[in-house]
Amino acid sequence: MAEGSQSAPEAGNDMGNDDAIGGNVSKYIVLPTGYCGLPKKGHLIFDACFESGNLGRVDQVSEFEYDLFIRPDTCNPRFRVWFNFTVENVKESQVREIVDTFRVVLRVIFNIVNFSKTKSLYRDGMAPMVKSTSRPKWQRLPPKNVYYYRCPDHRKNYVMSFAFCFDREEDIYQFAYCYPYTYTRFQHYLDSLQKRNMDYFFREQLGQSVQQRKLDLLTITSPENLREGAEQKVVFITGRVHPGETPSSFVCQGIIDFLVSQHPIARVLREYLVFKIAPMLNPDGVYLGNYRCSLMGFDLNRHWLDPSPWVHPTLHGVKQLIVQMYNDPKTSLEFYIDIHAHSTMMNGFMYGNIFEDEERFQRQAIFPKLLCQNAEDFSYSSTSFNRDAVKAGTGRRFLGGLLDHTSYCYTLEVSFYSYIISGTTAAVPYTEEAYMKLGRNVARTFLDYYRLNPMVEKVAIPMPRLRKEKSPPYKHPLLRGPAGNYPNGKGDKKSSVNHKDPSTPF
Repeated sequence: MAEGSQSAPEAGNDMGNDDAIGGNVSKYIVLPTGYCGLPKKGHLIFDACFESGNLGRVDQVSEFEYDLFIRPDTCNPRFRVWFNFTVENVKESQVREIVDTFRVVLRVIFNIVNFSKTKSLYRDGMAPMVKSTSRPKWQRLPPKNVYYYRCPDHRKNYVMSFAFCFDREEDIYQFAYCYPYTYTRFQHYLDSLQKRNMDYFFREQLGQSVQQRKLDLLTITSPENLREGAEQKVVFITGRVHPGETPSSFVCQGIIDFLVSQHPIARVLREYLVFKIAPMLNPDGVYLGNYRCSLMGFDLNRHWLDPSPWVHPTLHGVKQLIVQMYNDPKTSLEFYIDIHAHSTMMNGFMYGNIFEDEERFQRQAIFPKLLCQNAEDFSYSSTSFNRDAVKAGTGRRFLGGLLDHTSYCYTLEVSFYSYIISGTTAAVPYTEEAYMKLGRNVARTFLDYYRLNPMVEKVAIPMPRLRKEKSPPYKHPLLRGPAGNYPNGKGDKKSSVNHKDPSTPF
């Protein structure tokens, strides 16, 4: 169904077949079959025409039951997972006087009927998120009210049904697959950091998306590391290449918040490392409410081999920058970490690469082992190293083959749902704060990896330094040439950089 408001006479159950979903519902009023006249209280109004919204179709099954259809990713019907929509116009007979809680008598059933995935954490207790006008903090529905099953009424597809009672008729309720993290929220967050005028935080626009949204690049390091001719040890982090994987943004924010803080560990890390962070690689997909694809229907994390400057401009820009840094004899690109969220597994964990060199393979395992010690929600036993052909176009696989033996490339995954603490069996649902805590622990782990712990004891807590008013922001030189111009002569290119084994302190 195309985007647009539905007038009362046009609203109802007949919205075409399952394959005709083309846009989000916009203030769609669901009227009972055969009803004529103006909408009344209890004729629910569904809306997904807002940033990161997704709901393509609503069918009324009965007075208290509705079939909901996810809008597929733009230009790609294969992916239907993310949903984010509002419901309003509740009638009095659906109201129960229960104060300050969503755990209420159940009256309405919503069935999400067209998921593109069969495996799901809904089988393990995951539940949709909900908030309302008077209760703006996101919370999960009780798992006992959520059911995931194969439904004969929908071509034997898997259906997720949840029961809910609207307890305040004046409220607008919002439901989502996971905690939303929009492009606008991200921009406001970066604006707030920029206003703090920290001399170790640099923000620049590396490029633009197809729809002209910003591709932001952050550099977090001591200004001394950016002086001309300085040697740099770089950690490059990316996130949100898959737009529906919102936990990626919370983890990334946790990393950034920690690195710009005045914590002694953060100060030591800024002195010894240069952090390059592109937190949102797919801003169009995020804005549009896609789950996996860009505006034009491409899974960007399968196009690292040859990204187009026109079709995949954000990926093209990031790849150019990484290749440029790799070619710089003064720059040692030590880590690349791409942050994702996982829809079928618990905990945080990593994917790494397989190398013929056994020593390099063993060194690659050090960082996830250290992270497992620092983060109770990170599982080393779930961490795996592979060279699956289907993953050949990912950032981890491509850069793992491009960069030399001193560089380590990982995909960091975190569950959409929960983590299980070692020695227990109970699942602990993730919160926004728990995702950000994982990000802080990722940042802390670099201290252990480089054995910089003795330096922390020497750091006194200073007043934050402010960037001088006339100091120009650090910018990368203009990138030229195709992203496919791969560097040659790997063995000799970094002879001027003193590479340290992780077991050796600086």
